[in-house]
Amino acid sequence: MIRDTSAQDRSVARTVNHSRRYVYLGAGVGVALLLMLGVPTVARLLSSDATISGTRLRVAEVKRGTLVRDVSVQGRVVAAVSPTLYSTNAGTVSLQINAGDKVVKGQVLAEVDSPELTNKLSQEQSTMSSLQVDVERSEIDSRSKMLTAQKALDQAGIDRQTAAREVERNEKAYKSGAVPELNVLRAQDALAKADLDVAHATADLKLQRDSLGFEVKAKRLALERQKYLAQDLARQVDELKVRSPVDGQVGQLIVQQRANVAANAPLLTVIDLSALEIEVLVPETFAHDLAIGMPAEIQDGGTKFAGEISAVSPEVVNSQVTGRVRFSKDKPVGLRQNQRLTTRILVDEHPNVLMVERGPFVDSGAGRVAYVLHDGIAERRAIQVGATSLNAVELVSGVKEGERLVISSTDEFKGAATVSVQ
Repeated sequence: MIRDTSAQDRSVARTVNHSRRYVYLGAGVGVALLLMLGVPTVARLLSSDATISGTRLRVAEVKRGTLVRDVSVQGRVVAAVSPTLYSTNAGTVSLQINAGDKVVKGQVLAEVDSPELTNKLSQEQSTMSSLQVDVERSEIDSRSKMLTAQKALDQAGIDRQTAAREVERNEKAYKSGAVPELNVLRAQDALAKADLDVAHATADLKLQRDSLGFEVKAKRLALERQKYLAQDLARQVDELKVRSPVDGQVGQLIVQQRANVAANAPLLTVIDLSALEIEVLVPETFAHDLAIGMPAEIQDGGTKFAGEISAVSPEVVNSQVTGRVRFSKDKPVGLRQNQRLTTRILVDEHPNVLMVERGPFVDSGAGRVAYVLHDGIAERRAIQVGATSLNAVELVSGVKEGERLVISSTDEFKGAATVSVQ
């Protein structure tokens, strides 16, 4: 009889593994969460018209603030005061400076040798001296003639006095019967003649005074005219010495040393380094917005300087408008003519507006379409763009504050209504 295995079997107690149960439970919860999160994502993916990678997009938030409309251009440093000096007369020029030399106001820079003008001045000065002698001689002659006329008047006065005494003596003698009446009448006639002589001498003295006065005055006027002529020639001779009108630096020498120049020929230029401005070329689209006095910002390296527009050209050349910007207060040290500086012109301000960082989306959608990003979906919206600046653009309608816009190019969206962004 075969024996069973009951003698070999033994009872073993069963143990429960709780850790495995927890693992299974966690796995189940994870699967449930994945299903909860994945279903909306899958739904969005299925509902979107296209899918695009988010790494290729630039996104910015719509904010409210002040938008400063501006234009940035490259400017060229030019001298606001850069006079060109000319020769006032024909002659040989002698330059006393070199290009680039520093000069002060009133310094002689060049001299034009004009023998003809110098000789003419000497002649006129000689004529002036001759007229001066003429005036002095005329004054002496006038005094001499006045003395003669005065002498005649005095003599006539004495003769009248003698005639008056003769009349008085004859009248007394006639009353005493010593002389006849005829002597009295003769004495009275002599007195009347003496009165006429006195009257004529007085009138002659007055006429002589007036006549001699006019003659001396005419000679003095001729002398005065000659003085003015000599002074004008002296001024022209003095202007042959070309002086600097400003403190600055010699720019360009237009003529060579000892060159023969004609009248009104340009000789050299002087640059006033204390009055430098920035010449800018602004695109034609801003032509209507530019105005004198408009603020500007000039950048030299890492430093910014305040400025303002001082002049605007009235014409458009090559689709650009030329303007001048002057420094308001301080200016960079060591500026040189034709140096390039970046200039930012502040056209106007738009306070309290919705705006977003400027990007290619403005050009891609022609400023009428934008994509608003929310929960991984870019939704196409119609927008209206207002003022634009270098780094921001005003959004008039279509978006709200706090929303996020795709500001990079939207050409690859191909006009889809919704795009899934991964």
